[in-house]
Amino acid sequence: MAAADDVPLRPVGGIELELRELGAGRPLLFLHPETGLHGHGPVLDLLAGHRRVLVPSHPGFGRSSLPDWVDEVDDVVYAYLDLLDELDLTDVALVGCSLGGWIACELALRSPRIGALALVGSLGIRVGGPEDRDIHDVFASSPAELARLAFHDEAEGARFFDYPSRTDEELAITARDQEAAVLYGWEPYFCDPKLRRRLRRVAAPTLVLWGASDGIASPDYGRALAAAIPGARFELVERAGHFPQLERPDAVATAVLSFLEA
Repeated sequence: MAAADDVPLRPVGGIELELRELGAGRPLLFLHPETGLHGHGPVLDLLAGHRRVLVPSHPGFGRSSLPDWVDEVDDVVYAYLDLLDELDLTDVALVGCSLGGWIACELALRSPRIGALALVGSLGIRVGGPEDRDIHDVFASSPAELARLAFHDEAEGARFFDYPSRTDEELAITARDQEAAVLYGWEPYFCDPKLRRRLRRVAAPTLVLWGASDGIASPDYGRALAAAIPGARFELVERAGHFPQLERPDAVATAVLSFLEA
């Protein structure tokens, strides 16, 4: 994956979006999780072997700008609606991971340009009652706790959350990513309480992939998400936690591409 300084900024609706383009073929829009794009090179390369993969950094993440009027997921969704319109893309395969999955759900509700939807450990809905915690509080967790809960392989998680090992440039991006994650995910906590009821309007064929060892949002949360989307298929990814696209990029890419071809 290209270094951040090599990625062009594209003006979209008053936002400067950092936008990577990989591969060739039918379009696939990849929406990253709340941890940003760190570590996603392998899965993106696998997808780009079969598709034209568009990879924006959400506003406030990476090098994308964050105007003062952008402060909730809806603002991100409408930026991507503008992007799809400007690029005049149709029959787009939309892949969203965690926070990116929430954004993808909202986007699929609003755009007829989405031809298929793949949600990987997607957040965005409320399953329990107002006092129940469906999603672990990542903002109150240490890197060691996140390594244990978000990864099947705790050692791999420890390497991912080993911030001191990152370069100064990577740390600056990490800090921006964390601030933006709080902006979009703090209140209500990584969800729109109304979204679950609205998902019955998703018309695109949908695949929900979930890490079998996810300690951030359990597989039962994923099953509830799939049940809310007409005809959605739910699949577990074994030996993976909340970020199966990082731990099992081959399994995730194979599942997504097989789904899209079918």
